[in-house]
Amino acid sequence: MIEGNISQKQLESYLWEAANLLRGVIDPSEYKSIIFPLMFFKRVSDVYDEEYEKALSESKGDTEYASYPEQHEFQIPEGCHWNDIRQVSKDVGRAVKSAMENVEKANPDKLMGIFGDSNWTNKERLGDSALIDLIEHFSTIKLSIQNVPQDEFGTAYEYLIKKFADDSGHTAAEFYTNRTVVKIMALIMDPKPKESIYDPTCGSGGMLLNSALLVKEKGQEYRSLQLYGQEINLITSGIARMNMFIHGFNDFQIARGDTLTHPAFVEMDKLKKFNIVIANPPYSISKWNQEMWKHDPWNRNKHGIPPKGNADYAFFEHCICSMDDKNGRCGILYPNGILERDAEKEMRSKIVEEDLIECIVGLGKDLFYNSSMESCLVFCKTNKDPKRKNKILFIDAKDEIAREKTQSFLRPEHIEKIHNAYKEFKDIGGFAKVVDLDKVRNNDYNLNLRLYVEDRRYLNEELLKTPLKTYISKWKESMKDLEKSTKEMNKAIKEVIK
Repeated sequence: MIEGNISQKQLESYLWEAANLLRGVIDPSEYKSIIFPLMFFKRVSDVYDEEYEKALSESKGDTEYASYPEQHEFQIPEGCHWNDIRQVSKDVGRAVKSAMENVEKANPDKLMGIFGDSNWTNKERLGDSALIDLIEHFSTIKLSIQNVPQDEFGTAYEYLIKKFADDSGHTAAEFYTNRTVVKIMALIMDPKPKESIYDPTCGSGGMLLNSALLVKEKGQEYRSLQLYGQEINLITSGIARMNMFIHGFNDFQIARGDTLTHPAFVEMDKLKKFNIVIANPPYSISKWNQEMWKHDPWNRNKHGIPPKGNADYAFFEHCICSMDDKNGRCGILYPNGILERDAEKEMRSKIVEEDLIECIVGLGKDLFYNSSMESCLVFCKTNKDPKRKNKILFIDAKDEIAREKTQSFLRPEHIEKIHNAYKEFKDIGGFAKVVDLDKVRNNDYNLNLRLYVEDRRYLNEELLKTPLKTYISKWKESMKDLEKSTKEMNKAIKEVIK
């Protein structure tokens, strides 16, 4: 077993090699349901050992003292340690499942359900030999905090999430949002210490974490943030909770469930309000309970009822209703269709008339996983700055994009340019436009950026400075030249024919 500090590159290689061991054994979309639980189980076991050794040293060898629950962040029942399952050579999956279930039961407030519901006992899916190879691979590095500090482990964990998204095909969008897009969303949301941040479709928790880590980057008290998330998928919600613990966050609540039908965060029969709501909802869901929405007990339907075959505006309404009344902000990543579809025009008009939309950022293609569609960011506020009231800032950033293989991303300079445009809130030729709500009304509440920001590809600043009369004069001269050259050519042809 490797002990002592290891490099970030070594750690990432170690984690990705675990996936390689499963290649050809199970479908790549299932990697996360096996590798993340094992990795977290190994981390919990190694940290427990580290805490035990520290307490043993402090107590000068008192094993009873070192075993006290108070000495450990997580409890590990006897026979349920990583080293215990390493000794098993038959029915390994059953041993893994039993150990994980007992660890969850020993830590009901923190870990219940965190390892998911993967079918560890299905030997046709994952036989003893493959599972033993995986366990032995994870056993080659000691994942203690001293050996692998939280920041490094958190970065490696995010690396693995990204790699799984790249590798898993159609399921990627379920648990991963392009982190460069998340970065610009967090910057514009501008989270502050002690604020609450909520993601109603949190996936692996990346939006919540990146928002919190932004506060940390500023040198502010990031541990005072309150993080809330809801995720419908059991495995993915467990990954989000692991992500929080691995990054060193303990003050969070990640609930499992359907946000539209059963919102998890309710106070006094009303939706809980948050300072920041940040989301990348599953787009264009066709199977959702529209009938329930008509009689929504939390009154999220005040802007109207979304069409039966598309739940995009149901998530929009949920986000709006979850914002704090005094200083609520929300940022949502959406496909461009939500800006102009006729089916939601009446709802869109009400949201515009409430003066909730502060900024819309048009992004380039391929920022959604497994989809080439262009996307947009919609930012709302419950209490706009007086200078921004009755106005919407449109930023056309579709050309602020880089591409690697099949996936696009934003470079730091792209992020900075968009963020600066938002902060300045002024016209920037071909890039940003501050628009009065009257103009939006005149456009029948169509929010497509092409109606508001001129396309620089068809602009030539020097030509625009030239008077129209000069163009007409030059055009007439060119037509005379064309007529003259045509006559000369016809004359030459006749000479040849003779």
